[in-house]
Amino acid sequence: MSAPAPSRGDLTAVDRYFRITERGSTVTQEIRGGLATFFTMAYIVVLNPLIIGTVPDGTGGFLADGNLQVIAACTALVAGLMTILMGAVANYPLALATGLGLNAFVAYGIASLPGMTWADAMGLVVLEGLIILVLVLTGFREAVFRAIPAQLKTAISVGIGLFITIIGLVDAGVVRRPASGPVPVELGVGGFLAGWPTLVFVIGLFLIAALLTLRVKGAILYGIISATVLAIIVEAIFKIGPQAQDGSNPTGWGLNVPALPDQVVQVPDFGLLGHFNLLGSFSAIGATAVFLLIFTLMLADFFDTMGTMVAVGAEAGLLDEEGNPPNTRRILVVDSIAAAAGGAAGVSSNTSYIESTAGVGEGARTGLASVVTGVMFLLATFLAPLVAIVPHEAATPALIIVGFLMMQQVTGIDWEDLEIGIPAFLTIVVMPFTYSIAAGIGAGFVAYVALKIVRGKAREIHLLLWIVAVLFVIYFAIDPIKGWLGAS
Repeated sequence: MSAPAPSRGDLTAVDRYFRITERGSTVTQEIRGGLATFFTMAYIVVLNPLIIGTVPDGTGGFLADGNLQVIAACTALVAGLMTILMGAVANYPLALATGLGLNAFVAYGIASLPGMTWADAMGLVVLEGLIILVLVLTGFREAVFRAIPAQLKTAISVGIGLFITIIGLVDAGVVRRPASGPVPVELGVGGFLAGWPTLVFVIGLFLIAALLTLRVKGAILYGIISATVLAIIVEAIFKIGPQAQDGSNPTGWGLNVPALPDQVVQVPDFGLLGHFNLLGSFSAIGATAVFLLIFTLMLADFFDTMGTMVAVGAEAGLLDEEGNPPNTRRILVVDSIAAAAGGAAGVSSNTSYIESTAGVGEGARTGLASVVTGVMFLLATFLAPLVAIVPHEAATPALIIVGFLMMQQVTGIDWEDLEIGIPAFLTIVVMPFTYSIAAGIGAGFVAYVALKIVRGKAREIHLLLWIVAVLFVIYFAIDPIKGWLGAS
């Protein structure tokens, strides 16, 4: 005979607030789940600075003047605060941090545009977060969600996965621009893999893949740490040095030269906070381009969050009969605030992480797990010096693996239906081949609308999708349009 369930009066204040017993969990489970989530996604503190801190903006400047430790500290700070907010306000086992894919888009698709500065790009991220917040508060999110065909949303995610993959391969030196010849890219140096840094990359990639196959929680983080340790040993023995800008030492390290720092723990530098220019992008690239970029960010951020919170809820058994998680609006409000907060802190949009399912797998069912994860991120702000020792070759295997994880969604596209298959294909391939997420989304939207018109199904196209497709046509043709207007 089982013991009777404790009455609400017998529960602790923490248990009552987070509904721990009510959801079939314990404080121990929540702590364990929160730690599992942190160790599964803590790689972002290392990876985000390597993505957004090494790309010059449209004026040639670097975020935080290239100080990766500042970016790492601010990345961990915002992740910690927003994850704690998710746990305390929405009571949901969902963690947030700078979004992979989103940060690549901000770096390569926004900040690097001619005339744009990093402050302008982060201001645009703040605008996107505020717009999503308004959409959530007004209930307009359902209209936006209905406007985009589900399979096109899937194609966007898959395309971003391939985009991240090619970035990782290029940054690792596995794919390079050849010195001469008819092809635009080649394998390694002269068509061959060469150099100790490349070996570090290969070993790191294999290690993460093996750990994932063995279902080891924290596989990506362990892979980055192990590859970094190996890189430090290799550099100490062989004194490889960095690649030179003049092309000499092509088999050297592509970014940081791995070496032990003078100190591991230091007081964090949050000097990047407030590094944004809310409206600077309008004067830099024009209102039409700003709208399209915000819409692109909004798609990648908003719909990814919807899928993530449902996936976490399904894994935890928290969804209602209609497939909705508890406190849905609160979850979306916090996520929207996190997007804006990431821009305001200069570390790119923060969003919900599917790695939260690792915590759910360890028993997390409430927001207490998120609070634990958030506290761990705050503690991580003191470990920023470790970021400076991680070379590209040790970090980029994570991008390849994340690309694989995002690629798995490709089975959700009906390739037999050409009306959706062709736009989805264009969305997926244009992103990596043009190094532009916006170009891929635009190609997919325009193709979708055009094929619907050809099939006589124009009435099936949502008004919002009509507007966006027209804007993308203008976006693609902006140079000839400018020339025509100038000529006339």
